[in-house]
Amino acid sequence: MKLFITGIGTDVGKTIASAIITEALEADYWKPIQAGDLDTSDSHKIKAFLSNDKTVIHPNSFALNTPASPHLAAELDNIVIDLEKIAEPITNNHLVVEGAGGLFVPLNDSDCVIDLIKKDYKVIVVSRHYLGSINHTLLTIEALKSRKIGIAGILFNGNENQSTESIILNKTGVKCIGRIEEEPYFDQNVIREYADLFRENLLQLQ
Repeated sequence: MKLFITGIGTDVGKTIASAIITEALEADYWKPIQAGDLDTSDSHKIKAFLSNDKTVIHPNSFALNTPASPHLAAELDNIVIDLEKIAEPITNNHLVVEGAGGLFVPLNDSDCVIDLIKKDYKVIVVSRHYLGSINHTLLTIEALKSRKIGIAGILFNGNENQSTESIILNKTGVKCIGRIEEEPYFDQNVIREYADLFRENLLQLQ
């Protein structure tokens, strides 16, 4: 199973969600494009969050120096992100692929994050509640559906907002995998607790 983790925007909790999903499935993890924070990248964070000894964390295809939109970060590094040079790692394990920002974050003059999603990927959308998040969530799911990309489910991050969640689920028909509460901190123990909580729903996606 190959799961692509995307968010309705930036800083909505994709990396925490990716850590939980990776731990739950003891999957391999891959972030094709990392922009900025190379010494404390999302791959570093995932490694620190995991307890299992099965996961392999695969290197980024592009590791860019500036914390900015990938197209700009690449330009500042004097390179162009070429999708042909983004080779999915070979593994017999489940694979969790983490995107960068939202679906239409530009990678170059023609491609966006959504163009990284392959036909055999199933997408998990991470949604965090804020004013405007319903619109951003519905737009994200509509974009995936318009390209006939398989949506495995949605993961809510933050305190429960029943009105927001019910209208999103009713309008989209997308399955809710679970909710990550507003935790004071995340460490291996917290990640493992959520992994145990979500494992059954995740395994049903196969």
